[in-house]
Amino acid sequence: MSNEINRTVIINPGKSVLVAFLLTLFFGPLGMFYSTVIGAVIMLILYIVVGIVTLGIGLLVLHPIAIIWACLAVSSANQKLLNKY
Repeated sequence: MSNEINRTVIINPGKSVLVAFLLTLFFGPLGMFYSTVIGAVIMLILYIVVGIVTLGIGLLVLHPIAIIWACLAVSSANQKLLNKY
């Protein structure tokens, strides 16, 4: 019998904040599906409602919020992944 220690190394780079930023920048709430599914559904509904009510003007406020939400969701998911191991 040997006294070897078996170690498991898990390599998971997580998700990229840059990819989340770019997908949400170019595709809006559809790009958010990369980072957060629930957030994407909520923002998709808000985009439709706010877009109709304000004739699209409200999307100028909503779009940066979606981008920030996507980046924070990826950052939070990556932090949880690091804390898990």
